[in-house]
Amino acid sequence: LRKFRKTFKLHFITNLLLLIERIRRMIQNDLNIDKFIYGGDYNPEQWLDRPDILKQDLLLMKKAHINTVTLGVFSWSTLEPIKDCFNFTWLIDIIDKLYDNGIQVILATPSGARPRWLAETYPEVLRVREDRTRQLYGERHNHCYTSPAYRERVRIINQKLAKTFRNHPGVILWHISNEYRGECHCPLCQEAFRNWLKNKYKDIDSLNRAWWTTFWSHTYNSFHQIESPSSIGDHGLHGLNLDWKRFVTDQTVDFMCEEIHALRDGGATQPVTTNFMDDYKGLNYYNLAKHIDYVSWDSYPTWNKEDEIRTAYNTALQHDLMRSMKQKPFLLMESCPSSPNWQAISKLKKPGLLQSASLQAIAHGSDSVQYFQIRQSRGSFEKFHGAVIDHYGGSDTRVFNEVTETGASLIELKQVIGSKVDSSAAIIYDMENRWAMEDAKGPRNEGLFYHESVLKSYQALRKAALNVDIINMEQSLDSYKLVVAPMLYMFRSGIETKLRTFVENGGILIMTYWSGIVNETDLCYLEGTPHSLLDVFGLRSKEIDGLYEWEENSLIPIPENSLQLHTSYKCKNLCDLVKTTSAEVLAVYGEDFYAGMPTATKNRFGRGNAYYICADFEQGFYDEVIKKIVKDSKLFVPVKSIPNGVEVTTRSSSENKYVFIQNFNMHSVKMEIDTRNSQIILGNYKKSTIEGFDTIVLKLKR
Repeated sequence: LRKFRKTFKLHFITNLLLLIERIRRMIQNDLNIDKFIYGGDYNPEQWLDRPDILKQDLLLMKKAHINTVTLGVFSWSTLEPIKDCFNFTWLIDIIDKLYDNGIQVILATPSGARPRWLAETYPEVLRVREDRTRQLYGERHNHCYTSPAYRERVRIINQKLAKTFRNHPGVILWHISNEYRGECHCPLCQEAFRNWLKNKYKDIDSLNRAWWTTFWSHTYNSFHQIESPSSIGDHGLHGLNLDWKRFVTDQTVDFMCEEIHALRDGGATQPVTTNFMDDYKGLNYYNLAKHIDYVSWDSYPTWNKEDEIRTAYNTALQHDLMRSMKQKPFLLMESCPSSPNWQAISKLKKPGLLQSASLQAIAHGSDSVQYFQIRQSRGSFEKFHGAVIDHYGGSDTRVFNEVTETGASLIELKQVIGSKVDSSAAIIYDMENRWAMEDAKGPRNEGLFYHESVLKSYQALRKAALNVDIINMEQSLDSYKLVVAPMLYMFRSGIETKLRTFVENGGILIMTYWSGIVNETDLCYLEGTPHSLLDVFGLRSKEIDGLYEWEENSLIPIPENSLQLHTSYKCKNLCDLVKTTSAEVLAVYGEDFYAGMPTATKNRFGRGNAYYICADFEQGFYDEVIKKIVKDSKLFVPVKSIPNGVEVTTRSSSENKYVFIQNFNMHSVKMEIDTRNSQIILGNYKKSTIEGFDTIVLKLKR
């Protein structure tokens, strides 16, 4: 009896503690980590007939300092091999063994790839292409998010997973599906689209006005006549195209939320995430981010294809985009420890680059570094994709050693956990704006270079050692001192009012050509552009010239301009012709019939300054202009001078600042760092030198 009471008491206390933890997680939706998450995707279901390999994997993971793995991403056919016949035994055993060895689990819902039996039983789950052809079973993401049958089967397995692992102390996070993507044009989606439009526009006349359907006599008489855009149907109505993309995002969000609800209904209280992709244009990720606890993404840069620092900046922009969606730490969910096999060229990472790329994510606000994959698949599509453990299976490989060294560095940086990236500058990079602009038919139908334009401004801000948030038009500008708005073709969510108020209150705004042209349904503004901001910039855009690939123009600085520009720069692609009212002209065009017209202006408005850049200039122009603006504004920068190929980023806690200085050159560089007022907590800094692909982390008091 005494033994029974003791056992009962322990059982009661254990369940009480688990209940308290579930309630805490439900309230906070917080990972509550005290170390960086380090690991990656693990697919033990591929090796269930090789227990010796699974045992060896545990030893190798511990040796590499791996503390977390993602399980179950593509495991549906193993978890439910036949309809309603579930087999979770292997997954329970794996998670228990991982936990016993100090390795946590991010557990995925398996909806990213459905089993064959599901498609055979419910043919409606297979997507219909835009040409109205039903796809065959195969690949990934070939399933209709609208299908009630698919939603029901996903709900069933998600709930069962939640009920099985809701109290497991080793499961710290739910990974919802995998890389949501694609669209379906089936009859179910057509009807859902029509209902979506009814909810938005209420009556057909409002829709016709918003889409300007009288052009080409495409007026609708009822919502029942509307079909999704198609290459064999209507694809010239820009309002239709834009709203279809918005619908696809909303339908994906709705499906994702149903997945999350199934977990919650099953009792799971751990936070949730889903992994985004690099520069993916198919979805508005900001809308998905509203419904998850952590943003995560999969980073696969094409290192060694071009200048490494340019690749680093492009990757950093994506890191900052992911962090800015929720203004909190994000997770690097996937990266490659060696070379991705699906890129045009499978290029190996140079020695040292793996750690540099991993620590760059940490510098920009990630609380994790994770790889795809832990063990290399033996067959199928990604059998040659890089992995921590390759087909050889040993620990004496170059890649395994670099993974181990990176894990050790993350342990050294443990004190950085809990800090965040504070930014005084922001760039507006809006996906709906991009959709509309790239579908606009003019002024260039082969290359608007929107992403490249954003990247030029981003690189210039980063070269000035500023942290940068990448925001959309829905977010507040109140916390920033400097905002850049490249090619803000569409104005939505009251952005013109936000920008006006921002400058009036003392902010610095830099806007470029091809901005303020249309409203949120892609209808052109009347009475001058940039819409509602003519007085803020002190000018009006009159025309815009699209240049052929072989054409270029030049910028000639005005003598004694207030920004002290002296250098001439080349411009290509687009040239905006503006008429100034109150703006100061900083520089003019050098050629063509618009020689002598403004190319860059500055206007004082309220307590702030509004700069307008009229053409697509080379990188050096952005570097010089932003460097001088930052210097004049006296914004805080952690270092005075940054050598070419070096990136500087700062994370802050309540007590300390952590400055990450990363050399993305293969060769060493000289750089003066003030070590008198700071402590080096990672990296080697001798004789004012930073070695190639090395990272120096400084700690200084706030």
